[in-house]
Amino acid sequence: MQKIRCRAEKCPEVPPATVCSRISTALYPRCGQRNGYHGEGRSKRNMGRHFQFDDGGRRAAGYRGKAGDCVVRAIAIATGRPYQQVYDLVNSAAMHERTGKRKRGKSDARTGVYKTSIKRVMQSLGWVWTPTMQIGSGCTVHLRADELPAGRLVVSVSKHLTAVIDGVIHDTHDCSRRGTRCVYGYWQPGEGGRARSVAKDPLSKNQGWAPRRRKTFLEWLFG
Repeated sequence: MQKIRCRAEKCPEVPPATVCSRISTALYPRCGQRNGYHGEGRSKRNMGRHFQFDDGGRRAAGYRGKAGDCVVRAIAIATGRPYQQVYDLVNSAAMHERTGKRKRGKSDARTGVYKTSIKRVMQSLGWVWTPTMQIGSGCTVHLRADELPAGRLVVSVSKHLTAVIDGVIHDTHDCSRRGTRCVYGYWQPGEGGRARSVAKDPLSKNQGWAPRRRKTFLEWLFG
């Protein structure tokens, strides 16, 4: 499994104390390339209509320096929860991950998060996943207001997660690539969904979180 890991770099358009997040794994593409927000083809007046700088409360929580925290930042912004609370939720979910030959490390709120832990955290908060791209379907939805639903969203693009609120990107940089970046899917609040704690042990099979139990030899033999 590949890890969603943001590689942070200083953004030329924001104060030096802020951090512009980028991602370095094949799971989600590098975000933060020069685009409309950085001065190509968009006026300052139009910038504010589709992008707003937001670190999700990272600086207020006392964190400094570079970090690959796009997952924590996006969830904190979209859900309105404190940065530290989401940070702890992600690390709690990572405790239930398994390692193997293809997956040696575990998720970390600061350095990168696997999809399985993202799914666990979002489902625990009562949010629902909507895919927008299937195998062979090509790009059908782009990171722009007129192609995404209204409301609060956690949007998955290549190698990156970002928060979108009523069509406006809330992030440390504009990762829309002038509205051409493809969206893989997005999380949005479920109707009447109840939050579950990810800090506890995996739930029972009836609740959908416990890993599938392997059949015994007799069960496999007699079906």
